[in-house]
Amino acid sequence: MTKTLSDLCSFADGRIPVTDLYLDNYISTENMLANKNGITRSAGLPTISQTQEYKAGDVLISNIRPYFRKIWFADRNGGCSNDVLVLRSNEDVYPNFLHYLLSNDNFFNYATATAKGTKMPRGDKHAIMLYEVPDFPFESQIIIADTLSSLDARIAINKKINHHLEQMAQAIFKSWFVNFEPTFTKLGNVIIAANTGGDAIRKTPIVDFDTGIRCVRVGDMSNKNEPSSWGFCRVSKEDFKKHQLKKGDIVVTRTASLGLNTIIWEDLSAVYNNGLIRLKPNKDCVSPLFLYLTLQQKEYFDYINRITGETSVRPNMKIDYLLNYEFNCPPVDLQNKLVDTIQSFFDRIRCNVAENLHLVTMRDTLLPRLMSGELSVADLSAK
Repeated sequence: MTKTLSDLCSFADGRIPVTDLYLDNYISTENMLANKNGITRSAGLPTISQTQEYKAGDVLISNIRPYFRKIWFADRNGGCSNDVLVLRSNEDVYPNFLHYLLSNDNFFNYATATAKGTKMPRGDKHAIMLYEVPDFPFESQIIIADTLSSLDARIAINKKINHHLEQMAQAIFKSWFVNFEPTFTKLGNVIIAANTGGDAIRKTPIVDFDTGIRCVRVGDMSNKNEPSSWGFCRVSKEDFKKHQLKKGDIVVTRTASLGLNTIIWEDLSAVYNNGLIRLKPNKDCVSPLFLYLTLQQKEYFDYINRITGETSVRPNMKIDYLLNYEFNCPPVDLQNKLVDTIQSFFDRIRCNVAENLHLVTMRDTLLPRLMSGELSVADLSAK
């Protein structure tokens, strides 16, 4: 038996003064993360006097380009832009169940198919409320939501641990070379190859666990070392071979938030699109991990901001500008001693990244099976 979404929730229509908001509780499509990865801190507040209100327990969905799958289960009260849908569960609906119901890729596929517009498609609010949903009793809703929440909680813990480990490694890196004579070189001198992603790689994210492969885009770089946060795409065999990410590669954004970068821990069944530059370090003269840590420093981002501010390359940074960056590059044997010192931190990070990939796959496999009734809720409650 099924219902429509309107039987479970409604669009909230409250308003809130912008003076009551701050950067951590204002939500717009810009600070919502793609691929169901929640939110990040807002870069600024709107200049209007009032905006749309949301409350803790509401489900927020970006209504622009629904295929980016931007969704957040609110854990606080606040305000959001008009391009964000605020859905509030009815009294007989468990709020977190509504969150997972709308996190199902079937919902995003439906919202995309019924959206209006081509270049900047927007979800049709009337059609969204006609979306067919399963009819579960309240107790079953709790079991489903709590099962999926336990997976998300573990993923969040792993991400927090990884952040702290990397901060510790950065602190050691900054102190390591204080007493050594600086040896400067340009980035281009320690790179075997530098190239952008392929135009042929489909820009619209899709989910296809059978034929799709992960694809990192500019918007994914806020979750830089977390391939589990990346979307999926289809590419030809030729493009996959040309743009497959390999262990030790460093990927850098060349559009939007310029210069953000990540290191690839292992060979991945993943590619990168044209908004990114892939760097292949020459391991005879630079350790990939040392180079990655170098590209996390303030001096690097100061350089990126300076050259993009003085030229007309914004928002599309040319490879040559990146390769001209000059940095302190001590002998590779000294770099490797530093790497040996902090290797255990990154070994733990790699393990957590691998676990998160497994947990995300488990969650995204369970969710549609639970919502369709293919997997019995009784089986979950018995475990």
